Amino acid sequence: MLADVSVPAVGAGKLLLRTRVSLISAGTERMLVDFGRAGWIAKARQQPEKVRQVLDKIRTDGLLPTVEAVRSKLDQPLPLGYCNVGRVVEVGP
Repeated sequence: MLADVSVPAVGAGKLLLRTRVSLISAGTERMLVDFGRAGWIAKARQQPEKVRQVLDKIRTDGLLPTVEAVRSKLDQPLPLGYCNVGRVVEVGP
């Protein structure tokens, strides 16, 4: 899925790059796509340390806030590509 997003604000110590080419690693991106398609149980099996974090959050914050936080996190898209070539268009302070 492609999404149109607004240009991000450039924060301190950051820069904005107009990407011309992005390397996509078939192994890494395939893993991310497969993970995104998996259900909650499969995701939990793949990341037992995250399950422990969720259980700790339930103990401290309660069940409903934890469920909302997990749903929010799982609904966020993951950008693909992590090696960019382009032109710096803005540098933050």
